[in-house]
Amino acid sequence: MEIQIIRHFGPSIAKTKIPQKIVDQLNSYIDQIVIDEQKSNKLNMGLDLAGDVTQEFKLEKEFMSNSGWLNFLATVTNEWIKTQTGEKITKFEMIESWVVRQFKNEYNPIHWHGGHISGAGFLKLPKTFGTHVQDKKDKNYVGGTLNFIHGSKQFMSNSKLKIIPEIGDFYFFPNYLMHTVYPFKGTDDERRSISFNANIDNKIYNTG
Repeated sequence: MEIQIIRHFGPSIAKTKIPQKIVDQLNSYIDQIVIDEQKSNKLNMGLDLAGDVTQEFKLEKEFMSNSGWLNFLATVTNEWIKTQTGEKITKFEMIESWVVRQFKNEYNPIHWHGGHISGAGFLKLPKTFGTHVQDKKDKNYVGGTLNFIHGSKQFMSNSKLKIIPEIGDFYFFPNYLMHTVYPFKGTDDERRSISFNANIDNKIYNTG
């Protein structure tokens, strides 16, 4: 499995691809929950999360295990931590994993996560996120993008990293790394993302 380490500022970020088989299983599972109102309500996490979005719900533990999602997260986390610290984790304790169903004009404000390790990736995307109202260069448009924030802009040190979503891309980062998703103005299609929080060995996480 190819893992790219991104060190844009202080903490590193690990980027990889979710295996297509798992992407398909996740989307199929999520589609079933969406049409099952009773299950959607049972798994609803909207009141506990920061986003102003259509729907947010957690994944069931049995599904995470049987689909390979849990193993994927644990495996990549271990490789990332080993690459960055030289330490091998002995514990990967899933706290929760959840799905965010976002549509145009909705957003996720700047926030951070609990636990030790977090991540976010993309399962479905709209045909377009739209463009600026005025005639500006599209490269500066942030609608629908995932943006990481750390510290403040200084000489030779960036404070922001803009991620343009691609289906299957998944980013691992330390829980404290602030991030946000801006609203987009494109089509009515769904921007479907997936995230998680987990704990690892305290002695590795608490380096200070």
